[in-house]
Amino acid sequence: MFRTSVALAALLAATSMIMPNTAAAQEATPPATSEAEDPYLWLEEVHGERAMEWVEAHNAHSLAVLQGDPRYQALYDEALDILQATDRIPTPGFTAGGHIDNFWQDAEHVRGIWRRTTLDSYRSGDTRWETILDIDALAEAEGENWVYKATSCLPPDERYCLVSLSDGGRDAVTVREYDTVARAFVEGGIVIPESKSNVAWVDHDTLLIGTDFGQAGDMTDSGYPNTVRVLRRGQTLDQAQEIFRGETTDVSSSGYTLRDADGVVQATLINRSITFYESETHLVNADGSTTALPMPGRSTIKALVGGLLVFTTEQDWTAPTGESFSSGDLIAWNLDALKAAPTGTRPELVLHPGERDSIESVTATRNQLVVALFENVRGSVYVLRPQDGAAEWARTRLDLPANVTVGLGSADTESDQLFVSVSGYLNPNSLWLADAATGTVEQVRSLPARFNAEGLTVEQFEARSADGTMIPYFVVHAQDMPMDGSNPTLLYGYGGFQNSLLPGYSGTVGRLWLERGGVYVIANTRGGGEFGPRWHQAALQENRQRAHEDFQAVALDLIARDITSQPHLGIMGGSQGGLFMGAMLTQRPDLINGAVIQVPLFDMLRFHRLLAGASWIAEYGNPDIPEERAWIEAYSPYQNLRAGQPYPEVFIHTSTADDRVHPGHARKAAARLEELGYPVLYFENTDGGHAAGANLLHTARRIALEYTYLSRRLMDEPAQE
Repeated sequence: MFRTSVALAALLAATSMIMPNTAAAQEATPPATSEAEDPYLWLEEVHGERAMEWVEAHNAHSLAVLQGDPRYQALYDEALDILQATDRIPTPGFTAGGHIDNFWQDAEHVRGIWRRTTLDSYRSGDTRWETILDIDALAEAEGENWVYKATSCLPPDERYCLVSLSDGGRDAVTVREYDTVARAFVEGGIVIPESKSNVAWVDHDTLLIGTDFGQAGDMTDSGYPNTVRVLRRGQTLDQAQEIFRGETTDVSSSGYTLRDADGVVQATLINRSITFYESETHLVNADGSTTALPMPGRSTIKALVGGLLVFTTEQDWTAPTGESFSSGDLIAWNLDALKAAPTGTRPELVLHPGERDSIESVTATRNQLVVALFENVRGSVYVLRPQDGAAEWARTRLDLPANVTVGLGSADTESDQLFVSVSGYLNPNSLWLADAATGTVEQVRSLPARFNAEGLTVEQFEARSADGTMIPYFVVHAQDMPMDGSNPTLLYGYGGFQNSLLPGYSGTVGRLWLERGGVYVIANTRGGGEFGPRWHQAALQENRQRAHEDFQAVALDLIARDITSQPHLGIMGGSQGGLFMGAMLTQRPDLINGAVIQVPLFDMLRFHRLLAGASWIAEYGNPDIPEERAWIEAYSPYQNLRAGQPYPEVFIHTSTADDRVHPGHARKAAARLEELGYPVLYFENTDGGHAAGANLLHTARRIALEYTYLSRRLMDEPAQE
């Protein structure tokens, strides 16, 4: 049974003018290409005294500049007003007994509360909530900097739950057992100390666990669990029985259960992630041994419905029984037959997406399979049912608004109901309750408009990349926008890990940017998943530069159409998107006048040696292999920063508590730019993890800093630099 757990979703929404010291730039040392030549390795000491003094000095300077701008406070107040609005749609999660759970943050609950109501109460609009767990009160009582991460509850009654709590927002969590009836942590119950753990219920007294057990080889080079063990209630961690061990060069290994709609375990599986994209699936047998299942190396299990194991393949694949499937297909196997005869069971095609289609998400209700299918970056929801002798399953489209983004929310395994979210760039989020069995849909919530969209429009264009591929992008702008290159324009990009940038409503983008005359652009470059696995794989490893050229092509097209011009064009992206920004900065600085570089990857010759970086070798390549190092070094922003370039002043921000993308990337980028004589604004939040904000106050500050910077760079009269 796949049930959506309560989770805190952090949205990285979508930058002052100092002349560079040209003389200093000309005298600077050449770019670092090896550890021995890198003068800023000390900035990789996350909490090192010298490094933190550097951070504090840069924070003081940047906050003085940006918070000293007369626009900052109003932008902060508006961002906080949107983030803390009590009329937001509470994200619902079905739980046992027809209840609805939600994790909520507002001005009174900065860290958040886990709360519960009934479906009827939720639908009424006058919802009566009862608090299950108050994270603010817990943090205060225990004197800890708790940030809520996730909850996993034990079917079928879901009374006992594993609550994951992070110190300051890091990926590493402490896992504690909670009793939702007693409203208390279980005395003498399960506690997993802080680690990047994975934990799954088997039954009330048994867990599958991967964590740092304190022994050599417990964790992979990427910093994730390498073993799967069975932990029984009352045992200490060192007493847990190991049932599977991967290689330390893998990304991770984890165990989980497949449950039917009644919560009964139908299979216990282990996922061995060899790389970020390639994995093995092993069936745990009754005697504790394991059997490898003949899954494609690049595949993802999506659901168990009606005894069928449903999965996607991210590669062309021929099954052991001879059937051929294409990358992006949705496929089903009879689970009982698969367990009995792994190589002799015939899979069947569920859905074959078209060339410009992408399966974005899949879920299952009690009896139905539901798919969110995007067609040319526009979403629809289909209910799929098997039909004898047909090449694919029959599908029925739910009657939801068209030309929008759809998101599959929590699905109820006690009925065939599920929640679906609908939004667009100018369409405030709405929440629909659908019955997958009957096809009926009902709008149960809608978000009030957060900005004035009157006179705004959305257009989709295409830009021709360097190799001739057409790259779609969306432009949100005023209908009467002058086509004279004068429009302040923010171009957002990500371009990796098969993550799709889909149309969505952002109150902060709308009020802090669009309402003030800005243009917002989203580039659907290769490396993303907008058109399925092939769109992503076209920009992997040695082809990474294609994604950078796609982003540059969109910028060039915006200028060619006179939507904007270099003095008014800024870019923004985070994490992999921060790498994107660094590549644009070092390759085509002549196109932009500002860049917001969020929690970035930047030193790509050392990414695999920092925190979780080794897990991304399948995306970028391995810098320790000379051939691969060559193609990485060609675009790595840190190694390609040069003196005498038209770099605009950039705004770089990160988090000290980010234990996924090392803050050293951002620190070293800023230090190297300053060494070369360029002005930099740099801010590092001490909390927040990879989301760069542990609570709504932090998030509001980050957003206000970003849009203050963008206003200075793109809306003010351009400075002569």
